[in-house]
Amino acid sequence: MAFAAELFDRVWSRKTQLGLAVRVTVAATGAYALATALHLLLPLWAVLTSIIVTQMSVGRSLKATRDYMLGTIGGAVYGGAIAILIPYSSELGLLGLLVLAVAPLAFVASIYPNLSSATVTAVIVLVLPSMHHADPMASAIDRVSEVSVGAVTGLLVSFLVLPSRAVRQIRASAAKLLELIADAFTELLAGLTRGRDNDALHRIQDGIGIAMVGMNTIGAEAERERSARLSGGPDTGPLLRTILRLRHDVVMIGRATVVPLPIELQTRLAAPLSEVATAIALFVRSAASALRAGAGAPTIRPVHLALERYADEVAAVRRDGLIRGLPGEMAERFYAIGFSLEQMHQNLCDLDRVVGEWAESTADKSARMAE
Repeated sequence: MAFAAELFDRVWSRKTQLGLAVRVTVAATGAYALATALHLLLPLWAVLTSIIVTQMSVGRSLKATRDYMLGTIGGAVYGGAIAILIPYSSELGLLGLLVLAVAPLAFVASIYPNLSSATVTAVIVLVLPSMHHADPMASAIDRVSEVSVGAVTGLLVSFLVLPSRAVRQIRASAAKLLELIADAFTELLAGLTRGRDNDALHRIQDGIGIAMVGMNTIGAEAERERSARLSGGPDTGPLLRTILRLRHDVVMIGRATVVPLPIELQTRLAAPLSEVATAIALFVRSAASALRAGAGAPTIRPVHLALERYADEVAAVRRDGLIRGLPGEMAERFYAIGFSLEQMHQNLCDLDRVVGEWAESTADKSARMAE
């Protein structure tokens, strides 16, 4: 029983992936049933197409359907035209047509990867008639019909069966990225007074890079849903740009904190730097939690106060002349830290505003559902 409960908890914790598995299964079986009912020549292509276009989110399914249909229609038209306009009567003739069909379409697909299905479709349209002694035009029509059935089935299933909106996924993706940024920021500032664990920092930075790519992809899908009026909510652009700027802030701080500060500066700045690291990391992690829950933005006042105290201590350090004796490169790094923290402060204020906008959107949606 304990094993079964643990297994259930693990599977249920992956609700988004579980929903995709259900949608793909429904799409595949539905496409096969529909293709069989319509007496299509090869129901297999309808099934495969339905699996291809049924994606993690509605926005991604829309793009996959559009790209696959464009490629299929283009490949069917091109392959059918070659077969009709250049008749062949031997295997050598078919080989020449294949070269004529594949080479240009493969070149186009290398430039426009979303049209990669065109090459496959053209080959099927050319080769299949020779296997079944069918007409090339009929082969092209069959191929487009089979793909259309699979594409429509997959798209309808994406809309109707446990639909997953990219707008919801962007919350989780952005929250994960903010938590990674908070971890990296804490490690970087700690390195000013104790040295830093470069291996740990590299792992965090790699995770941030991967998460950025995923978030940008989901953001594009969310905007595709919004433009098709399939999802509401605020524009994802401000959220993505703010997080990207915070990522740049972490990179700048990383460059400025390659080596620890001199002992005299460590002694004076250890406490305010620790306060800054704690306040900013707590705010960023709280913002991540607020995004996930659709709650209001956390208070940013502790960040203001921590940075003010750090600025006051920096001013005192300069008055005491502790910067004058530093080597030029070390002095530049010292001032770069202050500049980077000020820049990050501005971006954190933007994050505070953006998280508030997403919370208001969630509240408006809940109010409409309650009416």
